Amino acid sequence: MKKKNNMTKQAMPYLILAIVLIGALIFYNLGQIKVNELTYDELMSELSKDTVKTLEVTPKSSAGVYYLTGTLKDYSKNEVFKVNVPLSESVLDRVLTYADKNEFEVETNTNPENSSIVTILINVVPFVLLIGATFYLFSKISGGNKNSMDFGKSRAKLSEDGGRVRFTDVAGLNEEKEEVAELIDFLKNPKKFQKLGARIPKGVLLVGPPGTGKTLLAKAVAGEANVPFYYISGSDFVELFVGIGASRVRDMFKQAKQSAPCLIFIDEIDAVGRQRGTGLGGGHDEREQTLNQLLTEMDGFGANEGIIIIAATNRPDVLDPALLRPGRFDRQVTVSLPDQREREAILKVHAKDKIFDESVNLENLSKRTPGFSGADLENLLNESALLAVRRNKKAIGMDEIDEATDRVLMGPAKTSRKITDKEKKLVSLHEAGHAVIGLKLEHANEVHKITIIPRGMAGGYTMMLPKEEKIAIMTKDELLANITGLLGGRVSEELYFGEISTGASDDFSKATKIARSMVTEYGMSDLGPVQFEQKEEGVFLGRDYNKSRNFSDAVALEIDQEVRKIVNECYKKATKILKENEKLVKLLSDTLIEKETITKEEIDELVKNGKLSSKVSEVDTDLEESKEEQ
Repeated sequence: MKKKNNMTKQAMPYLILAIVLIGALIFYNLGQIKVNELTYDELMSELSKDTVKTLEVTPKSSAGVYYLTGTLKDYSKNEVFKVNVPLSESVLDRVLTYADKNEFEVETNTNPENSSIVTILINVVPFVLLIGATFYLFSKISGGNKNSMDFGKSRAKLSEDGGRVRFTDVAGLNEEKEEVAELIDFLKNPKKFQKLGARIPKGVLLVGPPGTGKTLLAKAVAGEANVPFYYISGSDFVELFVGIGASRVRDMFKQAKQSAPCLIFIDEIDAVGRQRGTGLGGGHDEREQTLNQLLTEMDGFGANEGIIIIAATNRPDVLDPALLRPGRFDRQVTVSLPDQREREAILKVHAKDKIFDESVNLENLSKRTPGFSGADLENLLNESALLAVRRNKKAIGMDEIDEATDRVLMGPAKTSRKITDKEKKLVSLHEAGHAVIGLKLEHANEVHKITIIPRGMAGGYTMMLPKEEKIAIMTKDELLANITGLLGGRVSEELYFGEISTGASDDFSKATKIARSMVTEYGMSDLGPVQFEQKEEGVFLGRDYNKSRNFSDAVALEIDQEVRKIVNECYKKATKILKENEKLVKLLSDTLIEKETITKEEIDELVKNGKLSSKVSEVDTDLEESKEEQ
């Protein structure tokens, strides 16, 4: 009922406008009167013939004439005549004599020049009413927004209680919570810091990849402090007209000072905080003025006013240096991808409102998802829940979680696509080659899953994960093992299929990139510990637009030779390993053709016994039958 009333209110201005337009159209059509200009002699002739029906006399002293208007007996409804006669008593008496003789109605008006108020009302009031009605209708149609013309007003939204998010809702990020915990303490009890002369950071910049929880952490700070919380996006400051963004910055800080102590959160600050005076085609005056005003305001308020700014970005490299100096954003907190324990905690938070099968172990799932952000993990559990609903299950099982993991990484399976036997054989040998390298090479990643079901742009893939989770440091042997594993697919095609395909193009791209980085950036070649290339990410030119080249053409030739040498040596090593394990390659290939997907447990069984045990086969058969029934 409430929704219906709202719709009626929204439609009312349009209905009123339609009625006004229809009324004006009818009035215009009704007001269309045909006026016939007659001369004085023609009027006297009509009077003598007794054809005049009505007559109206209006004197106009300034023009020295009488305005005579009226109708004839043969006129239509909207037809009148008009005559101008000299302003003379004899002329008027002559006309009135005919009126008395023929007995028609004569109306005599006073001089309109003596009624200035009436004239004003007639000529001015209709226009005033029309303008007022138009303004009212357009204000209603635009939504009745009283602030629609307030371009310079801040668009920051205020949450008085800081929101409902607390630190308990933010899983992991233990070190990051400690960094911002003193902000909460300061907002609650600033005198404790003032007593020792301590100055709390004016601004805290949260830096990290997308989906790691920067915005969630800022909301938790405001929620824990229970103070007014202003939140805004960096793009809300930038407008077409120069000066509006700076005005909004001033208004935002004015409101914040009235609510101090409080917290301001600016999401995606790189939209307004990019480095000034760079880029192709010059700078952006509006954005630069907005940034200048933001810098001024951050310097302007005192140390004890109780205003703290938290900003988030995943591109700190493009921010203006003046924004990052002490006194503005004094502290940078890096919100990195979660490790295994943090992933488990994140999964438990997002699993609260979901029903899982007994076979689901969140600890094991956290070990199988290295590199996943918090947003990825939330999406993973949501996708698994959607799959369980689609399959009419009462609980989420490991089948749904495995499928959801593949969907997040590679996209949905293209089960309806028809694959020829030749293509299936080629893909199975290719993926078996990758897997055998991972199984037999010492420093290679561990094989967790092999499938030949097409997903996204790939005909199949081998899931290989690090044996131990560690920080982002890799040894030379590990890099060479990665290159060898990437080349295993092409080597397997060449050895056991007798042909080579385009399926290894992405593998070659990754392998070449690793090899070139080893030579030009990491100093892992015969050219010595020298960095020849350095990535340069232009502020406005996107990622990896170019690289600085600090070497001669002769050195460039040596770099190409070293890259080719590394790739060729890894290719030879992959060939040797696959030749020594021909039976295992063909066993994995044949099993893939039969089952299409092999899990880690099944891979271990094949490596140990050379075949799948009857127990594993029975479990797989039961799973296939349950899927067919659903």
